[in-house]
Amino acid sequence: MKFNTKTIHGGQSPDPAYGAVMPPIYQTSTFAQTTPGGHKGFEYSRSGNPTRSALENAFASIENGEHGLAFGSGLAAIDAVIKLLETGDEVVSTSDIYGGTYRLFTSIFEKFGIKFHFIGMEDAENIEHYINDKTKLIWVETPTNPMMNVIDIKATAAIAKKHKVLLAVDNTFATPYLQQPLDLGADIVMHSATKYIGGHSDLIMGALVVNDKDLADRLYFIQNASGAICGPQDSFLALRGIKTLHVRMQRHCENGKAVAEYLNQHPKIENVYWPGFESHPNHEIAKAQMKDFGGMVSFTTKGNNYEEAIKIVENLKVFTLAESLGGVESLAGHPASMTHASIPKEEREKTGVVDSLIRLSVGIEDEDDLIADLKQAIG
Repeated sequence: MKFNTKTIHGGQSPDPAYGAVMPPIYQTSTFAQTTPGGHKGFEYSRSGNPTRSALENAFASIENGEHGLAFGSGLAAIDAVIKLLETGDEVVSTSDIYGGTYRLFTSIFEKFGIKFHFIGMEDAENIEHYINDKTKLIWVETPTNPMMNVIDIKATAAIAKKHKVLLAVDNTFATPYLQQPLDLGADIVMHSATKYIGGHSDLIMGALVVNDKDLADRLYFIQNASGAICGPQDSFLALRGIKTLHVRMQRHCENGKAVAEYLNQHPKIENVYWPGFESHPNHEIAKAQMKDFGGMVSFTTKGNNYEEAIKIVENLKVFTLAESLGGVESLAGHPASMTHASIPKEEREKTGVVDSLIRLSVGIEDEDDLIADLKQAIG
């Protein structure tokens, strides 16, 4: 079954009760039992719910995985992965990562004795310098948030297997439509399903997909024991979003390319970060591991002018100034004061997240309207 068909049918079948084509919303906390422990597969909705199970099957299908897990947020999914580790373990992580991930790693888990190395991974060989006998996990974002750096998943997976450590890939920006990390050797794929998978800015959710059953069982235990699950209503919305993921991503990619090319020739713009440019440092890797280049674009104003950047995002009319990304509507953000504000200024500027950086989530509106909006806002 090919991807476009999987988004609609993958892991899915009509509901056995009445043949409903869409999985019903099982808005219940508990399930009747005929005898203690005797039930029809579900006993309590924290442990499992039919609507959530349908979603988890869909997650697994579109990532070419065997086991999917749905969480109450992307950070809850990441939290579950780090809970696989123990005091004294070490993690090698992409330096240019979402601010919430950085905050979770440094402000929560470092207190429990887990050490994190934040490094540039554009050259995969750099990773080996930070691996030792305490390393248990490599954490990758690609493309990265917000600098759009591309990391070679296949090369990183080879390093992880050589040293017998887990490789987890945050696939939020690329989505399974563009990139499937399990096929490239990753052990765990993570999504903030709030973003492109949901696609309509109406839910908060996280996802993990794995192939190994033992690893899936360990993550399920953490999911159930910690309780960071999503509810049936959000599960239903995410299932609905998945069914249009392929057609939405086609338009996101088309519009993202148009916006990136417009910004790249604008005299008031200094740098444009988008992996589709041949000048992008890892463009060839992006071509090899991605189907297209996505709808995320970041850029800086001339002279790293903070005031000019703020003026631009405040003057946009079609793009909405807001947190998040991946919805059908176009969004603009100022990472230094929004999504990455939790990263100390000195640390974020090392990765390129300067005060003039603007991040765009290019939606599926008409391309001409998006260009016109940027033209009037930039001047």
